[in-house]
Amino acid sequence: MLLLDTDYIAYKAAQACEEGIDFGDDVIVSQSNFSQVLRIFERELQKIQTDMMDNNIVLYFSSSENFRKKIYPDYKGHRNRRKPLGYKRLVNWCEKNYSTITRKGLEADDSLGIDATMYALEQPILVSPDKDMLQIPGIYWDMRGDVQEITKEQGDRWHLIQALAGDPTDGYPGCPGIGVKRAADLVDKHDFPWEAVCQAYREKGLSDDDALLNARLAKILQKENYDYRLGQPILWEPTPTPNSKADTGAAVQAKKA
Repeated sequence: MLLLDTDYIAYKAAQACEEGIDFGDDVIVSQSNFSQVLRIFERELQKIQTDMMDNNIVLYFSSSENFRKKIYPDYKGHRNRRKPLGYKRLVNWCEKNYSTITRKGLEADDSLGIDATMYALEQPILVSPDKDMLQIPGIYWDMRGDVQEITKEQGDRWHLIQALAGDPTDGYPGCPGIGVKRAADLVDKHDFPWEAVCQAYREKGLSDDDALLNARLAKILQKENYDYRLGQPILWEPTPTPNSKADTGAAVQAKKA
C-alpha cells in the first residue's frame, strides 16, 4: 500500500496550468484548464504507482488549519500565498475518486506518520519529496532515489537534527548558527542527545523552552502523538535524563543512522 503526500503533486499540477491574460488597461486575469490539471495529476499518480508496482494508494492532504501555528504563529508565515487555480477543485475531485485522508489541524505528512506507524505491520510505503519523512520508521521513497527503510532510532535522530538545524522552508529557526552537519555531530557524540540539543541552545543565549518549541515544530506526528478520541495532536515531550531537571532536560536515544 502506498501512502502519498499529495499536496506537492496537486499543487504542481494546478500551478502548471495557471496562466495570466493581460487585457491591457490595467486588467490582468488568471485562468486555468481543469482538464489539463487532471491529466497532469493523473499522469504523476500513474508514474508513482508504476515505479512502486503498487496500485493500492491513499492520498493525504493538509488541513487548512495547522496546530503548529497555535504554538508558533510565524510557522510557514512566509508561505501565505494563495493556492493556484484548480487546486481546491482537484482536491475535491480526489475525495470523490480516491481514498483520501485529511485530518483537521494536521499537515499531510503528520497524517502519513500517524497511519504509517499505526499500520506498520502492513508495511506501507511512504511517498513524499519532504525530508521530514525521514523521522518516520518504515519504508520511505522520496520520489527521486532508492526506497529506504528507516528505523525508529534513525527517525528519532533526524528529528533532533531538525530541532537544532531548523527548517527555513517551514519557517522555524532552530538554533542560530547550526546547520544539518553540525547538528548531526552534536546529536551523534552525546550519550543523551536531547541534553546536547538543550546545551546548544543555552550556548546561544536561548533557553530549554526554545529548544522544546523547535523540537515540537519539527516533530512529524506518529500514532503516539495523536489523540484519536479528541482528534488532536499530542505535543512532543522529551524523556528526562539523569542529569536534567524533570521539566526540561531529556534524552531520546537516537543513534547514528
